[in-house]
Amino acid sequence: MRGSLGQGAPLEVRDLGLVSYKEALALQYELVRQRQQGEIPDTLLLLEHPPVITLGRSAAESDILAPPEVLDAAGATIERIERGGETTYHGPGQLVGYLIVDLRQHLRSLKRYVHLLEEAFILLLEEHYLIKAGRDPEHRGVWVDNKKITALGVAVQQRVTFHGFAFNVNTDLSHFSWIIPCGISDRGQTSLQELTGAPTDMQRIKDEISRILAELFGFERILLKGETSTPGKHR
Repeated sequence: MRGSLGQGAPLEVRDLGLVSYKEALALQYELVRQRQQGEIPDTLLLLEHPPVITLGRSAAESDILAPPEVLDAAGATIERIERGGETTYHGPGQLVGYLIVDLRQHLRSLKRYVHLLEEAFILLLEEHYLIKAGRDPEHRGVWVDNKKITALGVAVQQRVTFHGFAFNVNTDLSHFSWIIPCGISDRGQTSLQELTGAPTDMQRIKDEISRILAELFGFERILLKGETSTPGKHR
């Protein structure tokens, strides 16, 4: 399964725990700048967010269905961002991964990059949990039957990627009723917990998916205890 695109280059994996969306976005901007300057290697951030609705470049305000009082009661925030795609939900129990990868170094093709992200979750579900997952010809992401389990949203600046994936592990699926997820009103959402009938340890998932991503991309995985600020940087 190991790929050769990364040619054994390091992939630093930072486990950030629970981080606000704004804080994680600020960190991504800084890491993208550092990657563009060659100051850091390719990097994978793994984390969870408090409840947040994000609006991509194609999103409309009408994609938010829940009234403000419902969102306020849940402590949910709304963020408009520059990644591709429409409206998504992030929250506790969902594994979010942000990949800071220099496409000039190995992949070249953004289409190939997205394909490999999808492939990682297809392999994870089939090999570790015996769940058959796949792609949908009309919609990006990873699907089990007619339900999405992994959403993808990618942005690129000067050939360096950021944003990434959101994998429903133990996610409260009722929160997806707050929005029209990714502009799709005729499909559902699922989670690993729903499919297996029991919660799954998040640390186990982080280890499994970071290992698979490193193998697919041909990276050497380096595990770090991540911080939400970079050394020598102050915001």
